[in-house]
Amino acid sequence: MNTGTEGREKRVTTRELISMKARGDKIVVLTAYDFLFAGIVDAAGVDVVLVGDSLGHVVLGFDSTIPVTLDDMIRHGAAVRRAVRRALLVVDMPFMSFHVSAEDTLRNAGRILKETEAESVKLEGGDDEAARHVRALVRAGIPVMGHIGLTPQSVHALGGYRVQGRDAVTADRLRQEALRLQDAGAYAVVLELVPAELAGEISRSLAIPTIGIGAGPQTDGQVLVLPDMLGLNPGFQPKFLRRFGDLGAAARAAVADYAAAVRSGEYPAPEHSFD
Repeated sequence: MNTGTEGREKRVTTRELISMKARGDKIVVLTAYDFLFAGIVDAAGVDVVLVGDSLGHVVLGFDSTIPVTLDDMIRHGAAVRRAVRRALLVVDMPFMSFHVSAEDTLRNAGRILKETEAESVKLEGGDDEAARHVRALVRAGIPVMGHIGLTPQSVHALGGYRVQGRDAVTADRLRQEALRLQDAGAYAVVLELVPAELAGEISRSLAIPTIGIGAGPQTDGQVLVLPDMLGLNPGFQPKFLRRFGDLGAAARAAVADYAAAVRSGEYPAPEHSFD
């Protein structure tokens, strides 16, 4: 019987991510914001594609993620969905889309899943209020990835982009937040800018996987912002970032070659012209 699924690669699920943690398999996560790069990332075999509100920095040119709107996330999430076939697709809930009430959170997360066909949303924070929203979403059948440590939407309240959890009080708060998100039903949690030993301790305390960014090697997986790791954002060089390519230099050289060819008359040549 033809079920219509022949030839399709099996998609990664939230359950598979939890199984990967149990097996000790590292989880690979990358961001994507458009159709072309999403296809490249998915074809390369990453496990999770995150449409992050980091698009505020690397796509829209804002100084923070705060100006990013729900419509921005839906537009970019839908474009990424058209290219992603295997990876689990997660879309960030932007600033003030889940802070007002559980009803607003459900409505906004529902829009994201309906209009992008993503499998999950991600939201920042691990206090009692955030856990209440996570619990409401999970109860409604919407998978949630949590995010604690440095939470960019709260950058002003945190006093800037600083490592979180270096003092005993903050470290204990992060431990509690991670457990609170797990208890609320989150299937994974991002740890951002957290000391490596603390991130390892939190990871070992949870049954759900942790995804680190600037949190050392002991988390269950890693996430990076795609333009950063490809060298397309040369002005951004935090300690945790490793560049796995230098596409920025290659692109600048290609554009310079194009400009020189146009100005010299070398391009377009006869083979680029129609009779």
